[in-house]
Amino acid sequence: MPFYPMDFAKLYRPTHFNSWQFIAFTGLLMSGGAELLMRYLVRRPLPAGYGWLYVCWAVLFVVGALVNLFGKPAAPGHHHHH
Repeated sequence: MPFYPMDFAKLYRPTHFNSWQFIAFTGLLMSGGAELLMRYLVRRPLPAGYGWLYVCWAVLFVVGALVNLFGKPAAPGHHHHH
């Protein structure tokens, strides 16, 4: 089993995210923005269970990060740019 060095930039640089990480990151930002709007601009209470959105986005990000870190590297010449 060959050893591939881990590129930890895949955990914190959006340009290195895979699709799952990018979806989770975007969802986290949008959920956070919606929460700020509801709390401070609209002044409405958050819906019951709203906090579970963050848990879902975090789990999706972690799964995507594991696939990104430990998945097989792409074949040469077969790289997708985001």
